[in-house]
Amino acid sequence: MVSSSLVALAAAVLRLPDRPERVLEVGCGDAERVLFLAREFPTARVRGVDPSEEVIRRAVSRVGLDPEGRVAFKRGRARSLPYPGDFFDLAVQAGGRLHPGQIARVLRPGGHLILVGEWRWLGWRLGGHRFDLVESGEAGAERFRLFRLDATEPAPE
Repeated sequence: MVSSSLVALAAAVLRLPDRPERVLEVGCGDAERVLFLAREFPTARVRGVDPSEEVIRRAVSRVGLDPEGRVAFKRGRARSLPYPGDFFDLAVQAGGRLHPGQIARVLRPGGHLILVGEWRWLGWRLGGHRFDLVESGEAGAERFRLFRLDATEPAPE
């Protein structure tokens, strides 16, 4: 059975204006959404980050041999993402605590953020980080929101 978060992610991905080259999932869990993103964007490098070493081990074992290095996982926390600034074209998060400053830091200007599920105080959390809502909707009994990072100013630290 396909999870409702995966259905909502698929609906959000259909609304992206262009295909990303580098994708990050924050809180990747068992890698289900990372693997979907890798299939959906066959030329993209897809990364998953999760704070649990055990979860990362399970995710790596699900991927198996990846000679091209397109899919990879790192242990890390959403409040301090272990990637350089302006590195990703797309970031995805489906739960956990949202740290919009970190996502804005690792997204390139004009990059997109997809949030799946219910998020409290979303406008307040994203307000100071230059994210503009592109579209929101519901699919598979889950909500999704697609944002674009404003390309005019550098992200606050």
